[in-house]
Amino acid sequence: MTTHSLIQLALRSASVGYVALLILFPLTAIVHQSLVGGLDHFTQDISSPQAASALILTLEAAFITTVINALFGTLSAIVLVRYEFPCRWFLNALVDLPFAIPTLVTGLMIAAIYGPTTILGTWLHQSGISVLYDKPGIVLAMLFVTMPFTIRSLQPVLMELERDQEEAAFSLGASPWTTFWKVTVPSVLPGLLTGVFLTFVRALGEFGSIVIVAGNIPMKTQVASVYVYGEIESYNPQGATSVSVFILLISFLVLILLERLTRQPGERMPLWLRWPKRPLSMIHPSEIGSQP
Repeated sequence: MTTHSLIQLALRSASVGYVALLILFPLTAIVHQSLVGGLDHFTQDISSPQAASALILTLEAAFITTVINALFGTLSAIVLVRYEFPCRWFLNALVDLPFAIPTLVTGLMIAAIYGPTTILGTWLHQSGISVLYDKPGIVLAMLFVTMPFTIRSLQPVLMELERDQEEAAFSLGASPWTTFWKVTVPSVLPGLLTGVFLTFVRALGEFGSIVIVAGNIPMKTQVASVYVYGEIESYNPQGATSVSVFILLISFLVLILLERLTRQPGERMPLWLRWPKRPLSMIHPSEIGSQP
């Protein structure tokens, strides 16, 4: 083997080993542990009333978070890329703040704003609106920690997007709203899908901020991650790993769907499902429709 081939082999081995060590081996271990009692035991663990309630609440809150962040994240990305205004650089820097601070701090900030002893929290409570230790607090926590995904996924796409098609649509009489939906959104769709799907997956696994703002009330405000933590503390690792594997399975399927949707249209189907392409020399003239 040549030196170049050896270097390539070493790089491939290092990358595969790194991914296997940090992701594949732990995933294999937790899947094995969740299935120690058999598939029936796994099904019972995730379908118990408390576990099912936590999973449903997690999926609902993650979906609401994804919709809100998809809307306002898209608007924020457009504003940060296409408009000049004072302190834009400061607002752009703030977008990355949820990546920089511990998620426990996020929960503390939400509690400091909407707590029962704060001015805003007291006013909301008197108005019959409960944020802390209720579902709105869970959604707020998820919104904060997932806010950067849509914005950061869309910004580079918007920066590289040519304005010619949008200007052509305007010149043909299209309204700004029509131009946005018919021209801009299809052009930035891969970046938008990436941000949306990553937001959903990240929201599914949020723990640090929710454990403070949710109150961990079973069958009411207990999300899947907090349920897993409670099962570990209750010396029930089997139930904890079963719910964890179920969330991992959902996240994995979502990421596979994202990978397929962000490919080129002709490459979205797996290779073994695609109709094999034949060279022109192998196509009989009778198979080609008559040209007008």
